[in-house]
Amino acid sequence: MIAILCISLATLALIYRVIKGPSIPDRVVALDAIGINLVAIVALISIALNTNAFLEVILLLGILAFIGTVAFSKYLEKGVIIEHDRDR
Repeated sequence: MIAILCISLATLALIYRVIKGPSIPDRVVALDAIGINLVAIVALISIALNTNAFLEVILLLGILAFIGTVAFSKYLEKGVIIEHDRDR
């Protein structure tokens, strides 16, 4: 329960960083860290409840956090997420 509390406090600090971040890359890193913290919180709750029913939720959160980070990074680098005209 102490670990869940600590990770929850860290998530609140990351939410502050997303809102008041000095730059957009800082906000993207904070969003990625929030995704990682959500995975950790669900895993700790699963351990506390002694069940493996949340394993699919953990996998889904991890995949969504990864895809979101890649999309934000590509947007920051190129300005678009999906390129319609490719160079051949």
